[in-house]
Amino acid sequence: MMFSANPARGSRAVNAVVLLGVSLFLGLALFRQFVQGEPACPLCLLQRAALVLAGAGLLLNLRLGPSPLHYGMTIAAALAGMAAAGRQMLRHIAPDDPGHGALLGGLHFYTWTFMACAALIAFCALMLCMDRKWGDSAIKRRVPAAGAAVMALFFLASLGSVGGAFAQCEGGACGMRAVGAPDAPGQDGARAG
Repeated sequence: MMFSANPARGSRAVNAVVLLGVSLFLGLALFRQFVQGEPACPLCLLQRAALVLAGAGLLLNLRLGPSPLHYGMTIAAALAGMAAAGRQMLRHIAPDDPGHGALLGGLHFYTWTFMACAALIAFCALMLCMDRKWGDSAIKRRVPAAGAAVMALFFLASLGSVGGAFAQCEGGACGMRAVGAPDAPGQDGARAG
């Protein structure tokens, strides 16, 4: 990277900003679930899990330094998130289908998740080109206070996502119908997403 005398430090700063974005995205999903009363469907939970795993790759870049392995983890998780979000988008592609959940900025949350995962893949591809000098030389280093705060926020968002899934699924496997969702046509588990 060319924006600091120590390229790894610059890379960590950028990874911290992106990890903060992932944490806020997960926090928004939890806000919609618990404050706005919009239960997460099974595909929504898969998308959250993919974002948590993608964030874990970014967190490793913060903690251990940039590594192609960490970027690869993030890309693989983001691809899984895109697959789950894309599946949900295709479920609701019919012209009269209202989709699942309330709109946010004119789009459903699963559409935002698809775009966020695509952006994560593009970010990792760019960083792999810029961080190529560092290779797989990940070593544990001291993380600055701002980086530690972002890591803690991500940890809380991840715990919240897991807790939200357990709360909604009552500690077991989630059924096809989201807990608390009405049995109205278009809102059953086969259609909910």
